[in-house]
Amino acid sequence: MTTLPPGLSCAGRPPIVDRLYMDITAPCLDTQPVSEASNGADELRDVERRRLQSLLEGDMDVAAQLHADGYQLITPGGVTQSKDQYLEGIASGRLDYHVFEAESQVAVRLVGDAGILRYRARIQITVAAEPDHGSFWHTDYYERRHGVWQAVWSQATRIKP
Repeated sequence: MTTLPPGLSCAGRPPIVDRLYMDITAPCLDTQPVSEASNGADELRDVERRRLQSLLEGDMDVAAQLHADGYQLITPGGVTQSKDQYLEGIASGRLDYHVFEAESQVAVRLVGDAGILRYRARIQITVAAEPDHGSFWHTDYYERRHGVWQAVWSQATRIKP
């Protein structure tokens, strides 16, 4: 187990703050999340940028490599889509991203071969010929499989204007 200075939690806050905000997920892991300045976090941010670019450009070869076989998306409307459903929608033009970009810092937490990204995204998309746009909280769970980072789960939550 990680040894901490007296009066601090694994997250570097006084324990009372963890209890007040119920932030008990990161403490007690031997491997601490990678810092924001680390190469691992930057590497995962780059993978996410490549994934978004592949979706914008309709580059299905790259998109297929960056989404795990068991990938699942939860849309802002609460609909679940598998990797095949999602990528087929993009390939067919039924889902057509015009803009999909981070409009906030991309927060990253890494533990071993797993990583989570969270950021505020600006999205402009056409879904089944209906345009939509807005700001969304976007969360992606990645796993490094055979040395390659792949998105396993994604969830977008619309931010009301």
